Amino acid sequence: MKQVLIGVSARHIHLSAEHIEVLFGAGYELRVLKELSQPGQYAAKETVAVVGPKGRFDKVRILGPARPHSQLEVSRTDAFALGMNPPVRESGRTEGTPGIKVIGPEGEIELQEGVIIAARHIHFHTADAAKWGIRDKQLLKVRVEGERSLVFEQVIARVSDQFALDMHIDTDEANAAGVTTGDVGTILSE
Repeated sequence: MKQVLIGVSARHIHLSAEHIEVLFGAGYELRVLKELSQPGQYAAKETVAVVGPKGRFDKVRILGPARPHSQLEVSRTDAFALGMNPPVRESGRTEGTPGIKVIGPEGEIELQEGVIIAARHIHFHTADAAKWGIRDKQLLKVRVEGERSLVFEQVIARVSDQFALDMHIDTDEANAAGVTTGDVGTILSE
């Protein structure tokens, strides 16, 4: 069986180095709160506020390290609370998405774009993908068992020698399936 651990992603933001400096001050470096499942990725101690047309969230966790472009990832429920309708997108594909105001302790920025609902995906190390015959960008189906068992469809395979095997879904998807971080899904054969 092709089994994968599931990680549930709550709302979070990725920031560019330039935006970190605007929000926290010149030369500021994010501090590691906790390492994440993907090598080199971490939840930072720092948080920011985000303000949409109808609502705001305080204490939105920053994930590090800095990225080339800033991006806010929310669930559909979060988007409703903010008064927004962002598309479901693969991380990093922010062109044509809505923007949002981001407030830090030392300044604020108005992102012109960058708010997405992250598409469900599985990170595969190249060795795992090769072992299971999975290619980058392939769409997969993953079954989760339990009281609210279901099959997630259109799960994007993301393959890199920089990744560790891990599936990511958002809080709405996790709630619908009764899944928590550390639960296991089974990749169904095509």
